[in-house]
Amino acid sequence: MNLENLRNIREKAQTVKKQSTEKGQIKLIVSMSTSGIAAGARAVMTTIMEEIKERNIENVIIAQTGEKGLQTKEPIVIVEAKDQPRIIYGNVTPEIIKMIIVEHILNNQPVQKYIFHTE
Repeated sequence: MNLENLRNIREKAQTVKKQSTEKGQIKLIVSMSTSGIAAGARAVMTTIMEEIKERNIENVIIAQTGEKGLQTKEPIVIVEAKDQPRIIYGNVTPEIIKMIIVEHILNNQPVQKYIFHTE
């Protein structure tokens, strides 16, 4: 593997990311770091997958990320959608993620009470 190969891989990943948000897809990113898992991220991830399946939501991509340096806010869930600010929710529980899915994902109304950062 050389530098050119790495550049090609990066460009392909960026293209896929751009295409997915251009198609109106929403990306839910769950921090699955050690501190996130200890705080309950695994249960949040399971609830996301169950809710997406039960509600037959097709425009959501579920992803994981590592440590963000925000251990006191774990579990963290990031919502990315085309032409919208990136919203970071903190201290997310299975009950809170259900609310986020209904209000934010389905009704396009971020749940202000649980947002701790917007980019």
